[in-house]
Amino acid sequence: MRMNSRVYAAGGATIAIFVLVQIGALVLVEPFQSAGYQPVENPANPTNTLLYLLGVFAATGVMLTAFRFGADRLVHVLIVGSSAFLSYYVLSVVLPSFGTGIGATHLPAAGISLVLAIALFVYPEWYIIDTIGIIMGMGAAGLFGISLGLLPAILLLTVLAVYDAISVYKTEHMLTLASGVMDLKIPVVLVIPLTLSYSYIDSPPERMDQTDENEESEESNENEAETAAAGSPDSRGAFFIGLGDAVMPSVLVASAAFFLPTAPLVPGFALTLPALTAMIGTLCGLIILIKMVMEGRPHAGLPLLNGGAIVGYLLGASVSGVPLVRALGLIPYL
Repeated sequence: MRMNSRVYAAGGATIAIFVLVQIGALVLVEPFQSAGYQPVENPANPTNTLLYLLGVFAATGVMLTAFRFGADRLVHVLIVGSSAFLSYYVLSVVLPSFGTGIGATHLPAAGISLVLAIALFVYPEWYIIDTIGIIMGMGAAGLFGISLGLLPAILLLTVLAVYDAISVYKTEHMLTLASGVMDLKIPVVLVIPLTLSYSYIDSPPERMDQTDENEESEESNENEAETAAAGSPDSRGAFFIGLGDAVMPSVLVASAAFFLPTAPLVPGFALTLPALTAMIGTLCGLIILIKMVMEGRPHAGLPLLNGGAIVGYLLGASVSGVPLVRALGLIPYL
């Protein structure tokens, strides 16, 4: 019973992290747009989805190749550098700057980002990883949200959900990737411990791509090839959830708030009904996913999370009186 209460508490903490990433992405939508952080000229162009997918596949291929040839340190340096860069992007729009225009400097943001990067190198404990991961998740979801219109965002979430299922259930290379990044202790995987005494630094290397040779293949796959979204809490002492699982559905939340012309629910805050229902749909998928993990069942995260976000968004758009073709971003093509 005590272990169950800890597992449920960790599940609740996981839900809280998702909500925090989603709210943070909504908060950052307007500041990012005002700061000129929108990297594409036409966010509604569906070919933008292809560019982002190529980036995801390329990053996955680079990391898998690096792990295969023992270049783990290179991946570690790249991820830590990327985390510092993305943290600076986020902090630069929420912390005060000195000066204006081109000569403006963001010393507080730069200083904090540098400290976080150093902390990752020196003491990558779970709370440091989670703090940086949440900041990165907010920033990535906000940036993707203002860069991808409704149709590109829905296409991205759909393709990645299919890819996640294939890479977990068929090729299983996502399990290899998850094991590699977990060993490096970097904020690509969020860590939710079952107890406050848990230490990610002192935990043994996590392997999700190996099976017990003494067990039958089917039983081994059931026990070891866990979800890429979260690890089995009873045996590992913590939930492990991919940062991308929190970011991807949040992209649609931010995109819905930014691109769909519906009234905000709270004045001055980019939260509309379709964005809210996308959040609720994501959390419904997350609750189902957590329940499956608690039962020891392997499962890919994005089919449930992205699927929940898309269904929730479309329901909210319908209730708001938005035609389906507009909600899907198809108006320019009809």
